[in-house]
Amino acid sequence: MDDPKRPGWNISPGQRRHARELRKTSTDAERLMWSALRDKQLDGFSFKRQVPIGPFIADFACHAKKLVVEIDGGQHFSDDAERADAARTAAIEARGFRLIRFSNAEVMSNRDGVLQSIATELAARALTPTLSRKRERERAARAAKPRPTPDNSD
Repeated sequence: MDDPKRPGWNISPGQRRHARELRKTSTDAERLMWSALRDKQLDGFSFKRQVPIGPFIADFACHAKKLVVEIDGGQHFSDDAERADAARTAAIEARGFRLIRFSNAEVMSNRDGVLQSIATELAARALTPTLSRKRERERAARAAKPRPTPDNSD
């Protein structure tokens, strides 16, 4: 039986602890962005910070628009780190999210521009309600059925 006090998502306790620790030790740029994204301040969209998505922890995520925002420090600009970031981006986007990245320097020097870029991306992400799998199958079955053609013999 499901325990109503336990969350229903599939996140290991270690990953949950790591996300909590990252929330406590955020960078100056992450704190600055969080102050602008929290409490639905950006166009009324709800963001979460340090969100586990698959094996990764995203800096900020808006689940309603399936948007992930990453704030990258200087360590992300080496060749190895860029390859790892590309793989991370692909894995997160494979889960249906769109991932956009900004550097710490961009956030610190041009926060309003970064927020405008995020707002533009949110507006571009059309909210498409997902159908349950059962409804998807029913829709596919209806589409596959041959439709009767009108009889033109008079």
